[in-house]
Amino acid sequence: MRPATELASRTWRELVEAKPLLVVPVGSLEQHGPHLPLNTDAQIAVAVARKAVGALTDSGEVLMAPEITYGASGEHEGFPGTISIGREVLELMLLEFGRSAMRWAPKVVFVNAHGGNAHAVAAAVARLRYEGRDAAWFPCGFPGADPHAGQTETSVMLALAPSGVHLDRAEVGNTAPVGELLESMRAGGVAAVSSNGVLGDPTTAVADRGTDLLDGLAASLAQSLQSWTVDEAGRLR
Repeated sequence: MRPATELASRTWRELVEAKPLLVVPVGSLEQHGPHLPLNTDAQIAVAVARKAVGALTDSGEVLMAPEITYGASGEHEGFPGTISIGREVLELMLLEFGRSAMRWAPKVVFVNAHGGNAHAVAAAVARLRYEGRDAAWFPCGFPGADPHAGQTETSVMLALAPSGVHLDRAEVGNTAPVGELLESMRAGGVAAVSSNGVLGDPTTAVADRGTDLLDGLAASLAQSLQSWTVDEAGRLR
């Protein structure tokens, strides 16, 4: 059963008098090297949101919505399994999601775990705020993270869902700084700079580091949800 802190577990009558803050995980379905599942970003967004919402059960009505699994992942379309809905479609989907949800939820925050979604998420939030709605976005950014499917994401997934991590298949990818790869990636996506889809070194990943990263980010989100300070860019601080 889903916990009571999740929107999907509620009935409509339970929400008649409620004025919830709605937390919406946003991920993607894209390649994460030969060792991580395609829904890695969605799993991370859900885990961070769930931990944060769970920590706020005594501070008012905070609910987590079902995750948005698909995102703007065109840079990964050189690898089978990736499904991208593109930036424009994602922006419109989040905009309509917010417009609908905020008929009954006074506050909505999109918790985004895929960098390729960032422009669409920020643009949708900007439009919602322009229309007078109290929307925000929060990035799942880990300090010191490598770019993609490397030590950081692999460590987090080892802590979160170890049965889905195939360490025996983990391979070192392109470890050059992202700034040096951007021009080639703009032209040909991640496949143009990494044949295995990895930007970093997942072979050094450890679950304990992943646990620390998840706990730290969830605590940061929980604190931000309580203070609800939104900057000019729509980011929840």
